[in-house]
Amino acid sequence: MKVDPYRTASQEDLVRDHLPLVKRIAYRLMAKLPPSVEVDDLIQVGLMGLLDAAQHFDEEQKAPFEIYASQRIRGAMLDELRQMDWWPRSARKLMREIEAAMQELQQSLKRTPLEREVADLLGVSLGDYQQKLQEAAGHQLLYYEDFFNGDEAGFLDRHVFSDAINPLVVLEDDGFRQKLLEAIRLLPEREQLLMSLYYEEDLNLREIGLILEVTESRVCQLHTQAIGRIRSMLRDWIK
Repeated sequence: MKVDPYRTASQEDLVRDHLPLVKRIAYRLMAKLPPSVEVDDLIQVGLMGLLDAAQHFDEEQKAPFEIYASQRIRGAMLDELRQMDWWPRSARKLMREIEAAMQELQQSLKRTPLEREVADLLGVSLGDYQQKLQEAAGHQLLYYEDFFNGDEAGFLDRHVFSDAINPLVVLEDDGFRQKLLEAIRLLPEREQLLMSLYYEEDLNLREIGLILEVTESRVCQLHTQAIGRIRSMLRDWIK
């Protein structure tokens, strides 16, 4: 990496001291991305975000540098991912099929379906189903396109009247939050623990795997499955 002669010593110190932050953010993002995304690519653009943060940080700001830099680093990585169009339509189609199977079984069984039951409904082996989960890794709870359904009126058209409102209003809705909490409570115990360790305790997939005594790839599968279960139980809100 070339050194900018105009960067001050304090900026050099900020960059050097916060290099681990770039890797930490990159590996956390990788848990939500498909295998086609290279972590080294994220780290590279994250370093550019760190350099930018060091150059523009004002010590008079109330926020500490780590928080400021985290936003710049994560923003740089997300910008890169948007340009890469990292989650192909085929993966989203695959996840919708899994969610539909989960919802059908949830309604017919009146309980959270087992992996084997979802696999049977999809007409695949358990191993193939788990591979599908691996391929669909990177699915989020909400996507902007969730609020639109082809030529039909989208969620926002049905529920709000201002074009200025965006999908974030759903997350602020008391009814949605209650439904989300209910969906999380209905997750199998191990998946509840996984979500708590990942989103509340801020552990990475490897660390969670050690706790659950499974491989990192298995944690990735379970995370994808948990997101799928939650989305299947929230389909009235996101379709």
